[in-house]
Amino acid sequence: MASNEQKEALAATFELFRISYGNQFNAAYPDLERSMAAMRLWLKHLQDYPASLIQAAAERVVKHENYLPTVAKFREHCDHAFELFGLPDAHSAYMEACRAPQPKKSYHWSHPAVYYAGLATDWFFMANTVENKVFPVFKHNYELLCERVIKGEELTVPVLKALPKEVGITMSVKDNKKMLKTLRKKLDL
Repeated sequence: MASNEQKEALAATFELFRISYGNQFNAAYPDLERSMAAMRLWLKHLQDYPASLIQAAAERVVKHENYLPTVAKFREHCDHAFELFGLPDAHSAYMEACRAPQPKKSYHWSHPAVYYAGLATDWFFMANTVENKVFPVFKHNYELLCERVIKGEELTVPVLKALPKEVGITMSVKDNKKMLKTLRKKLDL
């Protein structure tokens, strides 16, 4: 079932198409009844996209297409609209995550979603497993994160905390030996 936001986004998309494509739009949808029927059909085929992505894809279509798009063509624009949010495609993101040096938090990521997809996939798993086994897992995690970004969630890579120049509390040799003895007892149980 489509949300109210998706319905509003599609209504705005049809209005944008009506203005942008003029005669083509009026020839395709000459009256309100046909326009509403088309909107219901489009909504059925676009309900898996968030409202913000539908709006972004509509803007992309108007900029790049000379003719009024079909639902299938519009879905293609939705699938490629990730770039409008600064998100690389899944394989490029995977390659970036694999090649990023340590420490991962301090690397300059193309988008924080790439970092979090790598983190969710597990850096060790990515570094020690062949691509055909790791990439599907990474892609799944990355697509989930992309959906969150498209819906408006802000992702930021955590900042590494610097170590202090000096340690403020030092233990005496006696206290240090006592602490080690306590730790050894805990380990022996």
